[in-house]
Amino acid sequence: MRGWANRTIGELCDDGGGEVKTGPFGAQLHQSDYQDEGTPVVMPTDIVAGKIDVSRIARVSESHVDRLHKHKLSKGDIVYGRRGDIGRQALVRDENAGWLCGTGCLRISLGKPQILPELLHLYLSLPGIAGWVENQAVGATMPNLNTGILRRVPVWFPISIDEQKKIASVVFSYDDLIENNKRRITLLEKMAEEIYREWFVRMRFPGHEKVKVVKGVPVDWDYDRASEFFTVVKGKSYSGDEVTENPSHMPFITLKSFNRGGGYREDGLKYYSGRYNDDQIVRADDIVMAVTDMTQNREVVGRVAKVPNFGDRGAVISLDVIKIVPRKVTGAFLYSYMRFSGFSECIKEFANGANVLHLKSDLVTQQKLYIPTMPLQLAFSEIVKPIYNQIDLLSASNKSITEMRDMLLPRLISGKLSVENLDIQVPPGMADT
Repeated sequence: MRGWANRTIGELCDDGGGEVKTGPFGAQLHQSDYQDEGTPVVMPTDIVAGKIDVSRIARVSESHVDRLHKHKLSKGDIVYGRRGDIGRQALVRDENAGWLCGTGCLRISLGKPQILPELLHLYLSLPGIAGWVENQAVGATMPNLNTGILRRVPVWFPISIDEQKKIASVVFSYDDLIENNKRRITLLEKMAEEIYREWFVRMRFPGHEKVKVVKGVPVDWDYDRASEFFTVVKGKSYSGDEVTENPSHMPFITLKSFNRGGGYREDGLKYYSGRYNDDQIVRADDIVMAVTDMTQNREVVGRVAKVPNFGDRGAVISLDVIKIVPRKVTGAFLYSYMRFSGFSECIKEFANGANVLHLKSDLVTQQKLYIPTMPLQLAFSEIVKPIYNQIDLLSASNKSITEMRDMLLPRLISGKLSVENLDIQVPPGMADT
């Protein structure tokens, strides 16, 4: 195609005076070097949906930044996870400049590029390219990338910088819509949490002045084992060849279905092609909890989510997940309790195991709980249900926007859909490139 070029990442970096560089090795940066304050260090687990997630990012002091200055990130760099979940990569934006590329990551610096970093970032997110990179990874137990593999990645792109800007602008406009909806979801979740805490932590629920309280708890509340208020259903054991990308099979709720801090994660959905029991199916508004953790610091186990609408077929829960079925409690209250009362943080401490942590489901149901009266639960549910419904609508909207973006992206980047004659507003940060 006229006006388009085909180069490797290595050639692009060499021509522009850039480089593909591995992050510091473990001997250069130890666990004891990390602290709560300081400069963020980007690890593979911090790369989420094409961006750098700072919710649990590690940090180091300025002395370590000076010592490891060769690993500093600059705006326009692309940081790429090289271990485990191959394909994670993020564009370094203004707010990330000066941070450190961490152990387990690679850094692509284009220098004076023939291709916009924004466009290369989008190109690397294409399933076909991510799959190519994954197939090149080495290592039997845990796949690993190296600079050689990343330098060999072929890149197909329009020579015109203006055309590149237009393509990136179109795709980023979809991303902006998604991010705006995510911010609204976060605000709504905080609203639901604040209502829960006002009613059931600070004990300022409607009519609280007339209720007798003993040792901080209303006397008419129930106190019993969790098994009196909900039951649990274990998920389906599975083999690797039963997990697929084919959407004709059943959606599969796994550990990757949970956001950090709780809530359902839309991206990364897999499908299950094997057999399952009817009680292992979950449907809209069902509550699920992660009971397995691949990390020893209990990052995932105990997370709780509300299942989105998968239509009539529902979804199947994996062995790493349990379904929580309400008894004598409303679903809206139980979900809020699991998310906001501290139960999730408390229960994760019961997980154990040598290499993989697992939380036994009977330990979940053995906990003693204080539960409000049913009239109070119903009053609470009447207020928070519209909030959760709005969250569901925004999540569904994001799913549709994501599908449209993902359908459009390969057509734009391949040149099948031309933007050459379109009048597209380019974002200020990209216009100056």
